[in-house]
Amino acid sequence: MSESSEPMTEPIPEPTEATDTDALVVPADDADATAGLDDADLDSADDLEGDDDEADDGADDEADDEAETDEEGSEPLSAADRLEQEGDIAADYLEELLDIADLDGDLDMDVEGERAVVSIVGADLSQLVGERGEVLEALQELTRLAVYRETGERSRLMLDISGHRAEVRRRLEELAAETAAQVKETGERVALRPMTPFERKVVHDAVAAAGLTSESEGVEPRRYVVVLPA
Repeated sequence: MSESSEPMTEPIPEPTEATDTDALVVPADDADATAGLDDADLDSADDLEGDDDEADDGADDEADDEAETDEEGSEPLSAADRLEQEGDIAADYLEELLDIADLDGDLDMDVEGERAVVSIVGADLSQLVGERGEVLEALQELTRLAVYRETGERSRLMLDISGHRAEVRRRLEELAAETAAQVKETGERVALRPMTPFERKVVHDAVAAAGLTSESEGVEPRRYVVVLPA
C-alpha cells in the first residue's frame, strides 16, 4: 500500500467485485478524533456478536438445572449437545423460511469454537444476503430468536448464506496481513474503515497472528480497528 493512496471510508464491496485495500483505511484525523477509548470495555461484548451476560451471583442453582433439563427430567445438556440442539432448531426454522419464500438451498450445520454455525448453500441467495450483508444480519437475529423461543437460552449462533461470511473473512484476513506488514515497515499506526463486530473480530485475530496488536476505536456504527506498531 503506497503512501500516496487516498484513504476512504466506504464499506467493503460485495465479494464478487474487486477490492482496493487502500479504500478500507480511514483518514488519520478521523482515527485521532476517537483515539483513547477503552477497547477492552467496548469490544468485550460486541466483537463476540451476542455473548451471554454473566449470571447473577445470587442465581438459584436448582432453578438453573431445571431450565436445562428436558420434559422427561433428564440430566442437563452438555455444551456440545446444546450447540447441536441450537443448530437443529435453527435448521428447522430456516428450512421453513425457504419453503415459504419458495427458495432452494441446502442446510449445513457445524460447530466453531463455542457457537453453532448454520450455512445455507447450494444456491445463489444473494437476495437473502443484501448489498452489504444487512439482510443476512437480520436473518441471523431472527434465527437466534427462534432458538431462544425453544430453549429459553440466548444464542450466539452464526448464520452464513451462499458463503458470504466465509468470503468476507478471507478478504479481511488478507487486508489484516497487508496492513500489519505496512505497520511493521513504517512504524506508524493504521486505522481501517468502520466495520461490524464480526469483521472487527476477524481483523483482531489476523493482526494478532501477524505478531502485532490492534484495538477498536469509535462508536457504533462507525467503530473501527486500529493496527498498532510493536
